[in-house]
Amino acid sequence: MTTATTHPARTTVPTPRATPARQPWIPRTRRQKHNFFWGLVFTSPAIIGLVLFTLAPVTTSLFNSLTDVSLVGGRTSFVGLQNYRELLHDSSWWMSLTNTTILAVASVPLGLAVALGLALLLNLRARGMSVYRVIFFLPSIVPIVAAAVVWTYVLDPQYGILNNLLGSVGIQGPGWLSDPAWSKPALIIFGLWGVGNLMIILLAGLQGVPQELREQATIDGAGAWARFHAVTLPFISPHLLFGLVTGLIAGFQYFTQAFVLAGANGDPAGSTLVSGVYLYTTAFYNFELGYASAIGWVLFIIIAIASLMTFRLVGRHVYYGGAS
Repeated sequence: MTTATTHPARTTVPTPRATPARQPWIPRTRRQKHNFFWGLVFTSPAIIGLVLFTLAPVTTSLFNSLTDVSLVGGRTSFVGLQNYRELLHDSSWWMSLTNTTILAVASVPLGLAVALGLALLLNLRARGMSVYRVIFFLPSIVPIVAAAVVWTYVLDPQYGILNNLLGSVGIQGPGWLSDPAWSKPALIIFGLWGVGNLMIILLAGLQGVPQELREQATIDGAGAWARFHAVTLPFISPHLLFGLVTGLIAGFQYFTQAFVLAGANGDPAGSTLVSGVYLYTTAFYNFELGYASAIGWVLFIIIAIASLMTFRLVGRHVYYGGAS
């Protein structure tokens, strides 16, 4: 008697095909070479400008930070990381970095809050709203130097408009830019003058919130704050993240306002000496170009770290239309 032997069915697992590495695009036909050539011709002004005015200065500043080069000439010698080591023991640098951090940490959230509040008001349906939007946006396009000169009169402790308004309600106005305790609040208040750009960005985000979701939340009994927190805020979170990151970058590059309003010495008592002003005075007052370049690269590293931390800590909570 013959016994039939059965074998289990064999399952063949297809092996994944190796994806060939993508080769760089190289023009081969005559038409492709023609288009490639004229593409380079038309983009050459931008490429040349990028190399001459961005890549070359960045490379030069990195090299200068490793030397003791002076702005007025003289021999250049390679000192390695000596400029960076000197920064660790430079009290003026630490003062400027502290002032810059305080201004950035205080002004960025406040600027976001004011810009969001204005955007919410300008998103209402009312007669003449386009006129109000233009009025609130106009200060942001005024040249910063011209606005700073105007604010020197606004913040004048004796004849300034701000102290006169405070005096009309029985409040003795402070010295503002002449008082170390009030110089930073004065710069922060002046910074709120230019929130129009961020206001427009947030206004565009508010107008992109689906109206049907707001109506559905209202039908479900949600109040104004619940609708804002559950519907509006998630949809404008990318705009808020953009404002936060760009605000931090601008905050650590703070220069013009402090330089025009308070001068190069950071008066009073060094309370307005920010890192940008210290870099400028080091390069163009003390002519220490190598040391100033080291300051610039340290600021770049600080800004890069702050931006990456912001993306890691805040970016994960941003809602991108279905992908959080």
